[in-house]
Amino acid sequence: MPRRCPLTETLTERGRAKADRRAALLTAAARLFAERGYPGVTLEELGQAAGVSGPAVYRHFPGKAAVLAAILVDASRGLLDGGRRTVDEVAAPDEALRALIRFHVDFALANADVIRVQDRDLDSLGDADAHDVRRLQRSYVELWVGVLARLRPDRAESELRIRAHAAFGLINSTPHSARIHGRRPADRVVRSILEDMAWSSLTS
Repeated sequence: MPRRCPLTETLTERGRAKADRRAALLTAAARLFAERGYPGVTLEELGQAAGVSGPAVYRHFPGKAAVLAAILVDASRGLLDGGRRTVDEVAAPDEALRALIRFHVDFALANADVIRVQDRDLDSLGDADAHDVRRLQRSYVELWVGVLARLRPDRAESELRIRAHAAFGLINSTPHSARIHGRRPADRVVRSILEDMAWSSLTS
């Protein structure tokens, strides 16, 4: 059995811990930005929400703008990479579309705060970061259009693109807007409704 290197293990553990702290900071930031808006949150408050001191935040991000950029760029890249993997795993276009819908619904249910930040604070990004987000999002839309075009070759791509955007609007709005007497229904109920409505809107 090969011997383990203590130094390598220590570096790996440090890397994992750093990644965990970064993820905790982004989760806390998304929640605070969603609640108060990007301008209404200080870097010190982000650190407190994530359980670290304000100055410690600078070990991960050069400033608050970089935190916002990381939230939105990471989310857009995660959607594109995950969507590509999802499509690669199935061959039939109808199965690919259903898988994409499930994937996006799962994302929306798990990331309602990120979606609210995207809707409200995208314009607060710097030009380069905004360009990256929009580039990734365009590629994600085209991934859906490509699947839809295989399923509905009789439809113009411009129409399919509109349908994709409409489906995103439906899926993204419901997880943080649907309330019954102030409480959100169970995820399994929301998921079933969203998947059925998205499928109908995309294929009708």
